[in-house]
This record gives sequence, structure tokens and C-alpha cells, in this order.
Amino acid sequence: MCHSHNRPLFLFAALEGQWRYSLMTDNLSATMQVAERVYSLAQEQNDSALLIGAYRALSVTLFFLGDFKTAYEYSMRGVLLSHPRCVDSAVEEISAPAIICLCYKAITEWHLGEIASSRENLTEAISQAKTKNDMHALAVVLWVAAVLAYFESNPTEVEHWASDWIELSTRQSFALWLAAAQVFHGWAQSAAGSTAEGLSRIEYGIQNFRATGSRWLVQYLLALKAEALHLADRTSEALEAIREAETLVQTSEERWCYSELHRLKGVSLAAMGAEEAQIETSFGEAIRIAKEQKSVSLEKRAEATYAEYRRQKASGSRGRGFRLPVW
Repeated sequence: MCHSHNRPLFLFAALEGQWRYSLMTDNLSATMQVAERVYSLAQEQNDSALLIGAYRALSVTLFFLGDFKTAYEYSMRGVLLSHPRCVDSAVEEISAPAIICLCYKAITEWHLGEIASSRENLTEAISQAKTKNDMHALAVVLWVAAVLAYFESNPTEVEHWASDWIELSTRQSFALWLAAAQVFHGWAQSAAGSTAEGLSRIEYGIQNFRATGSRWLVQYLLALKAEALHLADRTSEALEAIREAETLVQTSEERWCYSELHRLKGVSLAAMGAEEAQIETSFGEAIRIAKEQKSVSLEKRAEATYAEYRRQKASGSRGRGFRLPVW
């Protein structure tokens, strides 16, 4: 209908809706095709606001595919195009694309090793979302903040961001974000020592998240569950969660946390006293994938865990309480 009536703005809105739906329910190859259609239309219209929305779609999709460097480049284009002037869109948006671009600039910078800039941009994204009273964008920013705190092995920060996220999601009736925030909060509890309570909250959050119909993010939530199970000395169950997550990666193509899954698999195998070749392969894959994805930070994370494993093996403690290092 949009084509037949020559309504490009309506078409842009329809394609953005299709992109969001595909991101939540389809594999990322299909989602990328829609994102490219969004970008092509924005280019045809030569509209700055539409281009920012298109850069947002490309950046987000590429991020979840695990192409952090290209995702950074598109997020940067969106940020640069939106500054120093405010660009108003003729298309009503769920959340401001410029803020989302800033969010993904922050998280990709972290992967690329630009930690200080990542934190600055995350702080700016929070400020902009609050200033503009954009609660949908703020939910995304809080998700990014919680993810980065997790990757930095900081349960106190994860709990802080998850609590803010739960409060916002409850107030705004964001069912999907509320469920995800519960998982993060449960992980923080587990990491702080309350493993039974934390795992209960994680299970509850994953159940509610899946009830929304979203396939997006599930493998990452399973990774959080796996680590919590490991901390509760339920390592065989942790390995089951990791294997389920690996299966989901193959169907969804969501590879942004693939290195982390292999790192956790190596930890679980080591704790169970598995064969040396299996353990070495898992840690090797974690490092290889991080390098391939150009994630300096995940490469360091995987290497730190592998080094700790080698240290414990050399000291004769392998299989007796092997634990994730805090780095």
C-alpha cells in the first residue's frame, strides 16, 4: 500500500516495524535484509532523521551478529549526524534513534577497548534519555549498562543498574525488559553469594522473557544462568544451559556473546574434570572468536580465565573448585 500510494514516510515506518519484529523473532540474516531496506529508503529520501534511524537499525543488527567494528562505524555515523543540532523525524519513533546510536557506540567502544570513551557515552546516553523523557530509550541504556557491568565482573554495578531497570520497567509496563532485568538481578545475587535466591530469580526471569515470544537475547540470558549454576556447584546443569544457548546461536545467528559461551563452557568442563583437549578447545575458541570479532575486551576476558585455569592446573587444583576469575 505504501508503494502504491507513494508514501515513503509510511513505508519507512512500516519497514522499521518489520525490522523490530524480525530482530525479536527471526534469524539475523533476515533482520539484516530489512535493515538494509530501511537504509536504502533513507538514502533515497536524503533525510537526515531517517538516516539516523537507518544507522540505528544497521548498528544494532550488526552488533548482535558480532560485527562490533562495523556496528561501531554505523553508530558513529548516527551520533555525528544528530550533533550538534537536534534532528526531528517526521516518523514517530518508539525511542529516539540518536540515543540508541549513542548506546551502541558505547557498547561497541567497550568491545574495541575504548573503555573511557564507552563510559562517557553511556553517561551521556542516560542523560539524554532522562532529559527527553524517553523511557524506551532509557530501558535500552540500562540494558547496555548492565551488560557492561557483567562483562567487567562487577555484581554490585549489575545490581545497581538492574534495580533501576526493574523500577523503570515496572512503572512503564515493559514486560520484556522487566523479565531481562530480573535475570540480571538474579545473576548479581548469585555472584554475591545468594545462589539459591539468585537462581530462582533467573529462572523466573527467563520464563517470563520467553513468554513474550521473543527469541532475541535468550542465549545470553542462558549464559548468565550457566554462570550462576556454576557458582552454585551445579556445573553439569551449567553445561546443559550452555549447550542450549549454543543451539540457539546456530538458529538465530546472534553471535555477540558467542565468545562468552565458549569461555563459560571451558570453565564448566574444567570444574567437571573433563578431558584436557575439550577444555583447551573451549578456551581456544573463546579467544579465537573474540579476535575474529575484534573484541579486545572479550579477548582479554577469555585469556584471563584461561590463564587462571592454567595456573590452577599447575598448582594441582584442577577440578577442585575451579572458579571464574574476577578481572
